[in-house]
Amino acid sequence: MGRFADNYDNCMRPLERRFLEVRRQRLIPRAVGDVLEIGGGTGANLPFYAAVTSLVFTDPDPAMLWIAATKPRPPQLAVTFLEATAEALPFPAASFDTVVTTLVLCSVRHPGQALAEIRRVLRPGGRFLALEHIRPRGWLGYLADALTPLQKRLAAGCHLNRQTHRDIRQAGFSIHREQLSILDILAEIEAVADENR
Repeated sequence: MGRFADNYDNCMRPLERRFLEVRRQRLIPRAVGDVLEIGGGTGANLPFYAAVTSLVFTDPDPAMLWIAATKPRPPQLAVTFLEATAEALPFPAASFDTVVTTLVLCSVRHPGQALAEIRRVLRPGGRFLALEHIRPRGWLGYLADALTPLQKRLAAGCHLNRQTHRDIRQAGFSIHREQLSILDILAEIEAVADENR
């Protein structure tokens, strides 16, 4: 398997326990119907899906998909694991009721293109659920700018300074719920496509 995938869970475990798991537990059960999870990594969200008809779970890294397929999940949850990038989703328009990303849009090469694809595959009135870190305000933002070149090399292209909540609005979504935490670095977002665009 890939070295990054092999080490990912061990590296993330302290952050999961301290910060991320409780936020996944709050966000992921909001997914309903036919669901697409983009960049699902090693499957940290899988235990928290509830009112889901089907789940298509994508990641560009086959090693991540292999690990995710071994993770616990609700027994009634039908999951299809598929290798795909966020910028080129292999699905027809209006295929899903909910699209989920968690800690994904920081590392895609073209976030605007990925968000356009998310909007394309959502059905009218569908939900976009995101748990993403964003560039904080003030001096922490400048620190994120300074650390991003190193972070990109260490963490598979992760940018500490992306303003993903702004990018989501610019891509034609209306944000219905946004909750910031951890010095305004972590954002839980629930959005729908703006029908006027």
